[in-house]
Amino acid sequence: MTDLADALASELDRELHDVDARLAAAYPGDAGSRQPVHTVYVPADRYTRDTAARWGAEALAALDAHAPDLSDVWGVPDELAGELTDRVRRKLGTEPIEDLRIDLEDGYGTRSDAEEDAEAERAAVELAASVAAGTAPPFTGLRFRSFEAPTRRRGIRTLAGFVGALVKAGGIPDGFVLTLPKVTAVEQVGALVRVLEALEAEHGIAPLRFEIQVETPQSVLGPDGASPLPRMIAAAAGRCTGLHYGTYDYSASLGIAARYQSMEHPAADHAKAVMQLAAAGTGVRLSDGSTNRIPVGDGAAVHVAWALHGRLVRRSLERGFYQGWDLHPAQLPSRFVAVHLFYRDGAGSAGARLKAYLERAESGFMDEPATAVALAGFLLRGVDCGALDVDEVERATGTDRDHLAVLARRRA
Repeated sequence: MTDLADALASELDRELHDVDARLAAAYPGDAGSRQPVHTVYVPADRYTRDTAARWGAEALAALDAHAPDLSDVWGVPDELAGELTDRVRRKLGTEPIEDLRIDLEDGYGTRSDAEEDAEAERAAVELAASVAAGTAPPFTGLRFRSFEAPTRRRGIRTLAGFVGALVKAGGIPDGFVLTLPKVTAVEQVGALVRVLEALEAEHGIAPLRFEIQVETPQSVLGPDGASPLPRMIAAAAGRCTGLHYGTYDYSASLGIAARYQSMEHPAADHAKAVMQLAAAGTGVRLSDGSTNRIPVGDGAAVHVAWALHGRLVRRSLERGFYQGWDLHPAQLPSRFVAVHLFYRDGAGSAGARLKAYLERAESGFMDEPATAVALAGFLLRGVDCGALDVDEVERATGTDRDHLAVLARRRA
């Protein structure tokens, strides 16, 4: 029987060789790098080299004015309130924006060609200056206009002008990502790849990467009844870093009244479930959208907006969307309180369960290898964003960070 089994296995290895190769290429697993907890969109005409610092200062001022005690707004347990306050304030003072997207699309509006050309080049120079000064967020990028017919030429012109100015001013920084909005066809993704190849050849730069905004019905369901998202990821030829849900464009396209457009509308949950399935195992990350309820006004209004934002951030995290959009400096406190509380809430249980799994000890859970992947990934994400410290995670699990990365199946 052993000879027969070996012969059958060898035969199947030959038959499935091409299938194995396709699966390995299409589903390489987690990229192994840090994923930002949010993307902040700033209209290009409001962007300067000190934007991140200004947002941090405004966020701290809002926190001081309206929430000196975190338990009053977000219900942080007393035993966590002091430590969480320190962590959030430190985050706002040192890294208030993890991922910054300079917006030359909806947030920027319609301008003359000359004005947009100048703004794209100016913003690129400002970004290069912040990178040189060491004050830029760890992740940065540009959102240009879509590749649909009415905006295609303007989008390409803005992209080319910005990239050219950025290369001239200092080069493409690490963590730089482009955003392709309002995608309605797989071919638009392939078209962007060709544009980027041309720009890379012209400037002698490494391959540029981009995220796809999922904010049109055509990007979720095609005319053939299938989702085009897997084909869009494939058409990106390894350049796609993420799928980002666009709350308001998508909701409006479905005819949902403005009052009911939300990240938690059933239509939004359906679209995000399709995104989650399409991206699973590909190494492409997911990002939820934004809420347009801004924390401004008197204390009561700010508290209502903060409570809503914090709840929506927590909801996204619980559903496996570890990134979202923020649109205003006063949203940063609720973002980081919710994110830090999520990881600190779960760290004790996750660490104990993973330690028991590694030591084959009783824990009250029948955890399997797939659960160990999730537990290790959860703890590493907490470390990446500053909610957890490496040493406390290593003590809790009885292993080191490198081993956790192996358990989480992060690629080196």
